[in-house]
Amino acid sequence: MIRYRQRQALALVLAALALPTLAPVATAGTTIPEAATDIAASAVIDRAESERRKPLYSVVNKTRLPASEDAHDYFSFAPYWWPDPDSDDGLPYVRRDGEYNEATLGDATDKQRLIDFIDTVNVLSWSYRLTGDERHAQRAVAQLRHWFVTPETRMAPNLRYAQAIPGRVEGRGIGIIESRLLIGLSESIRQLAPSPALTDETLGPLKQWYGDYLDWMLTSENGRKEHSKRNNHGTWYDAQVVAFARFVGRPALAKRQLHEALDRLEAQFEPDGRQPLELKRTRPWHYANFNLAAWSVMLREASALGLTWPEEEADRTRLAAAYRWVADHAANPDDWSYQELHGFDPAIALPNLVTAARHRLLRDDSLLQDSGRIGPLFQRWVQDPDRDSAMAATALLSLAKAPTALP
Repeated sequence: MIRYRQRQALALVLAALALPTLAPVATAGTTIPEAATDIAASAVIDRAESERRKPLYSVVNKTRLPASEDAHDYFSFAPYWWPDPDSDDGLPYVRRDGEYNEATLGDATDKQRLIDFIDTVNVLSWSYRLTGDERHAQRAVAQLRHWFVTPETRMAPNLRYAQAIPGRVEGRGIGIIESRLLIGLSESIRQLAPSPALTDETLGPLKQWYGDYLDWMLTSENGRKEHSKRNNHGTWYDAQVVAFARFVGRPALAKRQLHEALDRLEAQFEPDGRQPLELKRTRPWHYANFNLAAWSVMLREASALGLTWPEEEADRTRLAAAYRWVADHAANPDDWSYQELHGFDPAIALPNLVTAARHRLLRDDSLLQDSGRIGPLFQRWVQDPDRDSAMAATALLSLAKAPTALP
């Protein structure tokens, strides 16, 4: 049960739903059911104390080194690649799209460690916001310093060796998609801004790290390759550049990337909203929503920059059709005709639909207007045993407010 003080803080989060975003974008009053937000807040608060006792995470703790032999370099394996059963040593690995190789999440590499680190900071920072418990802010800052600042344990600001494939390649541009989680982490850092724990001596190096990583994305061969991708990889590249540029105080770069991102609309979305590049995958519903999630990030970031984006009516119409297509299928799951490797879950569309409605791209969406229909879906989204409850909970709390600026 959330205590009275926590409910007061939670009320502030809920109140943000009724407020416009950071202008001049006109916003729709989109309701996230209070019961679902209560569940999210409870999940975060309940978990925060155990997260406060978690060890400090660092990339130097991996048991296997990347090709650079530098433990400070982030290192991961491609998740959809598996040992070749017809090869004595399993090399080179072979691709099985949509089938996640859980061995890629072991201690040998950094992907699960990055997920756990960000999950911990997200929980601690949101618990601090909800409860005012300085111990949670202090531990979140300690985690951030250990990962990004402390010379002995900091991560180098690059993903050269992300999504390596044994027997094939030491790292790929595609691996940059793994740093999309840093977008949400930047919002968690903002939640810590009122705390004395987040001093200028910490915030400055954090923003410097993000800025250095942003420059690596913009200038490296891996970054250029990812930028050139036509599908969700390219969209998530754009979303990261926009979010990181705003975080480090480079609004001109963020605005430029938003403008360039619109060039993807025609290639990604049919006039009726279908996404051919994502629908041909083995998990089409997941990837259609995954790609839209990057567009949702850019909608929120553009609003925080004070922009009406997309500005041109033709661009807004094309993007709105994509959200409408997803909304229609979320509301009518029995009509889904694409083959799914892992089934169809309408609830994963909800964050995208809330964002689209808030930015007036779903003005007449009956799914979101009818709280009796959306309430159970939101609760399922938070409580789904196949989805990490804390990450889902912090994402829902983030969705309930507009992006904020650092002091």
